[in-house]
Amino acid sequence: MSKLEIDKKAIRELAEIMNETGLGEIEIETNEHRLRVSIGSPYAPGHMVQATVAAPAVAAPSAVSEAADASTHPGAVTSPMVGTAYLSPEPGAALFIQPGDMVTAGQTLLIVEAMKTMNAIAAPKAGKVIEILVADQQPIEYGQVLVIVE
Repeated sequence: MSKLEIDKKAIRELAEIMNETGLGEIEIETNEHRLRVSIGSPYAPGHMVQATVAAPAVAAPSAVSEAADASTHPGAVTSPMVGTAYLSPEPGAALFIQPGDMVTAGQTLLIVEAMKTMNAIAAPKAGKVIEILVADQQPIEYGQVLVIVE
């Protein structure tokens, strides 16, 4: 039996558990794989099962040092909560910001979805977007640097 067949079976079993219990999302992790299944999307109507299978992430030493530098940057905009980052107001729409954009204080930089609530993350000051440090639909942690505005 191939890994793909095993993954399909696991996805089906997790989807059944979700339907039986009313859960909106479930995730399991082994030494080799991580599997996350969610029903629906904060932006998409109806129920759609989305599954992601990924190998464990291993950060490169340079990425760790860059993250440390970003957290001490005076223009670092951090997440006020744990959630999922969205870089546009809806799927297929233009991004709120891009590197090089000039933003005004209070302008929405991105959205963090937490517990099915969309929270706009605003620019704390006017300036230039130097870097966006998260990807669209990326899970994020409290205090994680999201954007650098100079």
